[in-house]
Amino acid sequence: MGQGQVSFRRLEDSTASDWELLTQAFAPFLDDLPNRIINQMRELAHDHGGFAVNRLEHCLQTATRAYNDGRDEEYVVCALLHDIGDILSPAAHADLAATILKPYVSPENHWMVEKHGIFQGYYFFHYIGLDRNMRDQFRDHQWFERTEEFCEKYDQPSFDPEFESMSLDDFVPMVRQILSSDRLRTKGAEA
Repeated sequence: MGQGQVSFRRLEDSTASDWELLTQAFAPFLDDLPNRIINQMRELAHDHGGFAVNRLEHCLQTATRAYNDGRDEEYVVCALLHDIGDILSPAAHADLAATILKPYVSPENHWMVEKHGIFQGYYFFHYIGLDRNMRDQFRDHQWFERTEEFCEKYDQPSFDPEFESMSLDDFVPMVRQILSSDRLRTKGAEA
């Protein structure tokens, strides 16, 4: 066993001092999450998926529209990160984004990100053999209109090569704020 490593090889053999050491060792990794998220967002610039703009530009347009509409930072960060999963998990991109955001955002913003893929389908599912009204299964949900509005106003119009978006760097302070380890601790205490 090296210095700074736990003594156990099976969790059932761990001690409180092992977990204190792990907690201290994990803190810098947790604090670095915003940097890893920003780097992953940069990766979206390498894929157009056949669209007129790359995936990063789509996310920037979505977030810029929300920002310009006066949405709060948490909402804007959700708009920015809503498609972060496109490259890593194309079939479940909304779930991946929602999982990343869940410990940091409100339940309504989490639900909006998690369900946006189904709601976005209203604009194109009928062209690929799916039911464009699939979102109607959630019609009675308290955040249906919020998610419908997100897709209508911010997500679906954001494939425009002529749109002038803010840069990713413009959003970095918001990402750092929303995904901060201090905020995580605060959100965790509220749960």
